[in-house]
Amino acid sequence: MTIPELDTDTILAIAEARHPHPHSVLGQHAGGDGVIIRVLRPLAETVTAVLSDGVEVELRHLTNGLWHGSHAGMAQPYRIVATYGEAEPWEAEDPYRFSPTVGEMDTYLFAEGRHEELWRMLGAHVRTHEGVAGIAVSVWAPHARAVRVIGDFNGWSGLGHALRRLDDNGVWEIFVPGVGAGVAYKFEILTRAGTWVVRADPMARYTEIPPRTASVTGTSDYEWQDAAWLAQRSASDPHNIPMSVYELHLGSWRPGLSYRDAADQIIDYVTDLGFTHVEFMPLAEHPYGPSWGYQVTGYYAPTSRFGHPDDLRYLIDRLHQAGIGVLMDWVPGHFPKDEWALANFDGQPVYEHPDPRRGEQPDWGTLVFDFGHSQVRNFLVANALYWLEEFHIDGLRVDAVASMLYLDYSREEWLPNEFGGRENLEAISFLQEVNATAYKRYPGIVMIAEESTAFPGVTRPTGANGLGFGLKWNMGWMHDSLQYMAVDPMWRSHHHNDITFSFQYAFSESFMLPISHDEVVHGKGSLLNKMPGDQWQKFANVRAYLAFMWAHPGKQLLFMGQEFGQSAEWSEQRGLDWWLLEQPDHQNLLRFVAGLNRVYRDRPELWSRDNERRGFEWLVGDDAASSVVGFIRWSAEGDPLVAIVNFSGVPLNQYRIGLPFAGEWSELVNSDAVEFGGSGVGNWGAVTAEQASWHGQPASVELTLPPLGALFLAPLPRASTEGS
Repeated sequence: MTIPELDTDTILAIAEARHPHPHSVLGQHAGGDGVIIRVLRPLAETVTAVLSDGVEVELRHLTNGLWHGSHAGMAQPYRIVATYGEAEPWEAEDPYRFSPTVGEMDTYLFAEGRHEELWRMLGAHVRTHEGVAGIAVSVWAPHARAVRVIGDFNGWSGLGHALRRLDDNGVWEIFVPGVGAGVAYKFEILTRAGTWVVRADPMARYTEIPPRTASVTGTSDYEWQDAAWLAQRSASDPHNIPMSVYELHLGSWRPGLSYRDAADQIIDYVTDLGFTHVEFMPLAEHPYGPSWGYQVTGYYAPTSRFGHPDDLRYLIDRLHQAGIGVLMDWVPGHFPKDEWALANFDGQPVYEHPDPRRGEQPDWGTLVFDFGHSQVRNFLVANALYWLEEFHIDGLRVDAVASMLYLDYSREEWLPNEFGGRENLEAISFLQEVNATAYKRYPGIVMIAEESTAFPGVTRPTGANGLGFGLKWNMGWMHDSLQYMAVDPMWRSHHHNDITFSFQYAFSESFMLPISHDEVVHGKGSLLNKMPGDQWQKFANVRAYLAFMWAHPGKQLLFMGQEFGQSAEWSEQRGLDWWLLEQPDHQNLLRFVAGLNRVYRDRPELWSRDNERRGFEWLVGDDAASSVVGFIRWSAEGDPLVAIVNFSGVPLNQYRIGLPFAGEWSELVNSDAVEFGGSGVGNWGAVTAEQASWHGQPASVELTLPPLGALFLAPLPRASTEGS
């Protein structure tokens, strides 16, 4: 059979693994009245193709390591046998004989920016293809002239594993037979400028442990046991359920724990404290530990610092089985400039906006995603869905939303939008898309915005031109209330607006009230040490503040260590000061937080109408002279809970407070109770209201308000005496 000649340029491109369509030359192809086989085996002395029917086809060396031969009949599977001197013959499957592992529907959906399960298409997948075990490898590199995959399996030389370009959109693919899980790999990419660059896989689902940077092939055989949790979640409204969140940084909570090691310890601790959810600071792979995970290089890879991705699945599964929800920080706004990761991925901007006035974030020295690019948006939207789908995450807290919304955010020079404005219209559209898609696919999850401006409609539905988030961090409340608490109680009467202002906009969005990691680091001091006064006053202030926070409309988030009065600032480089729990003051604060959470979870008044004005009613908002605030929280069933906080440093006797009706009321919470380290000033666990109107209410009662203390009152007979 006559074998068609190849031109010199094609031969050199194949030999140097820089041909964009190597499968069009290598592998087997119909020719004349038979089949032509071409393989690349540099330095081999002989090469033979052994067909599945046993026929051996001797191949002839053409040039530059390219061998070819032919046989009559139909194409069929074959293996390659090559000899090299005295060594044993080398035998393997030919990667170029396989059809594409990426289907036309996959490439079409990705080209449209609508592939919601992109992680199933791109990346490296251990699978059996056409009866052979191996890895299906694909990557998006739209500007590349050629792509090779390198790794442990080929001695980090990609000459025998050049990918083919499947479409005009820039998807490249190859099936590498004989490779399984646990193998490190990267991509070599030939840029338009003619240089080769090496990059980790943007879609890798596992990586080497930092500071090593290679991607790693992997499989998951984890069997989830949280079906009951997911069923309950999908049937509930996450925005009107109890949600008190314990935020933690896994690496420094108790250093040295793996995902699996942490499971029992987190469950026991969080359960004892009564928090409903944990929120992990970012768990996606990141090279630089002091970034706390907020400079991500592996968006689809849980950090390998704490184990395999299945170990993270185990941790989340166990939390769900214990009745604890799991939130995670997600960082779609920016990414680092590490040359081996996403930056200039194929030699040019791919994931980042090409104009530095939009593509760079000066505050953090990072790059900003090109939110208007269909495939970049697809990468990010699918990434959110990946965590919700593959790891059963119950919600994502989206980091740095304000930096995404405004084109002039921290920039002296910026590029206006098409209408001349400062809003990033592409980012707004992206956020709407990811929120709408996540809520559509996963009922019961919650999307949370860390957004620090007055941008309108953050939690308004996308159908009403909102961003579509479920909750927004109330940064204004956090700033104002902490500013107020830092003032000596003697002078708080002059700053009363700081503690009451948040109620004016409490229902303009659906809020979460955060005391987060950002507030206890970089010179800001711990929550305890923000408080004025001596040791007793500091703890009393913290208890009163937390009670106010738990009673305020909105969900609550508290960063680790603040629940027991961590004295030092948080640092990711060391663990919490657990030894402090040997001291009574810290034990008492921990006991108070646990009691506060128990009351919170048991009382729908504190959460069932978080987002309704009718769920809140002022009693005392204007008593600046006494530094007292008081209000009613109403449940969906019409039951009241009254919260009164005395932020002054002295007890207030015979303080009359209006109540919705007369009769006995239980003192559910007294933050000044002796068991919590307080002075014991209070009302002996219960009071009786009389039919005497006050504060616009038909009944009232005279109370003793403890110094730097908070009271929760609820009418009997539904009352509990916890914390009294």
